[in-house]
Amino acid sequence: MRLVLVGTSHHRAPVELREQLFVSAAENRELVERLAGADAEAVVLSTCNRTELYLAHGDDEAAQARAFAELTALAGLAESEIAPALYTLTDEAAALHVFRVAAGLDSLIPGEAQILGQVRGAYEAAREADTAGPVLHRVFRQALRVGRRVRTETAIGENPASISSAAAELAERVFGTLEGRRILVLGAGKMSDLATVNLISRGVDSVFVANRSVERAERLARRFGGRAAGLDAVEAELENADVVVASTSASGYVLSAEQVERAMRARKGRPIFFVDIAVPRDIDPAVNEIEGCYLYDVDDLERVVEESVAGRREEAVRAEAIVADEAERFRDWQLSLDVVPAIASLRALAESIREDELARAEGRLGSLSPSQRRAVESLTAQIVNKLLHPPTVRMKEAAAAADGVLYADAIRHLFALEDDDHPARKPRK
Repeated sequence: MRLVLVGTSHHRAPVELREQLFVSAAENRELVERLAGADAEAVVLSTCNRTELYLAHGDDEAAQARAFAELTALAGLAESEIAPALYTLTDEAAALHVFRVAAGLDSLIPGEAQILGQVRGAYEAAREADTAGPVLHRVFRQALRVGRRVRTETAIGENPASISSAAAELAERVFGTLEGRRILVLGAGKMSDLATVNLISRGVDSVFVANRSVERAERLARRFGGRAAGLDAVEAELENADVVVASTSASGYVLSAEQVERAMRARKGRPIFFVDIAVPRDIDPAVNEIEGCYLYDVDDLERVVEESVAGRREEAVRAEAIVADEAERFRDWQLSLDVVPAIASLRALAESIREDELARAEGRLGSLSPSQRRAVESLTAQIVNKLLHPPTVRMKEAAAAADGVLYADAIRHLFALEDDDHPARKPRK
């Protein structure tokens, strides 16, 4: 069976095309079943940054044609239009790719952790649909192991790699822990959403959203089980908040130093952490001069991210070595598929001949004692094993050197392993 990958990602396709090729969880099962048919294995990995079809098939050209047809239908484009955005990889190259994906090495941000769960989800979906066979079971289980190895043996995922994750990590450094802390969110856009998600993942207890449009504030607050109000409620909420995330589209400051000073008097010195990720800024920079206030703007956070990504790229070198090692293991396993059946057939043939010859000599062996009979059985088995040991070793060595299929074919031909008329294959009378 050949391993075949056909897909696209953020490296080759704009978001408009990736949207057209996105496969939802509900659509995944139907697609993998079509791809697998009656003669192949199939797994579909689809995220916001990639859609990749993995197949194991005896004919790699047929597998590629099947994958191209499905992607063309998904995109609603002619094959000539979509082809430049697609890549095709086979066998070891395909395995190396999915290992890099699971390790976060093919992501926009090196080492991002979400992709490993997405790879696991794609594999589990194929298992539920019963479209993952021996080859894809092997490659995806190994990919999940690679992802775990990279995260435990390197520091590629330890530092924040986005503005929102950097904000959450800095807040955690300030307070030591975010367990039970309260967050005040100014604005209800995407950046506010992402920052809130990161803070909640680190233990933030409650969320209050303030926005010019109260309706939008309420929608965001509902997602996190929080409360909402207009911007006029900000000063009162400052008295209880531990973390303030600001990301509105206002043209001027929505939070002044005077407002913060009044709130700090009511807070009696309890520290407060401000994250201003708006451009133009939402929070008066003078807030940073107030005792107990820690203010970071988008430039501060970008510097943290740049340092983090640089560190991740250094760790990526170590991660690539792990991935390359695992890809070589997969290559050795796949090459062994050419020789293992031939070795098994040869040993089965030899054992059949041994048993037949012992049966023919039964008249002469009948007078042997049980211990003598066991000695004869052991002696003949040892002879067979010693005769077959050198060709078995040579075939396995040849498989590792990519010559295994030639050796396997030679063994099948020399010993008539596929010949139903071979004496050893005829039923005993």
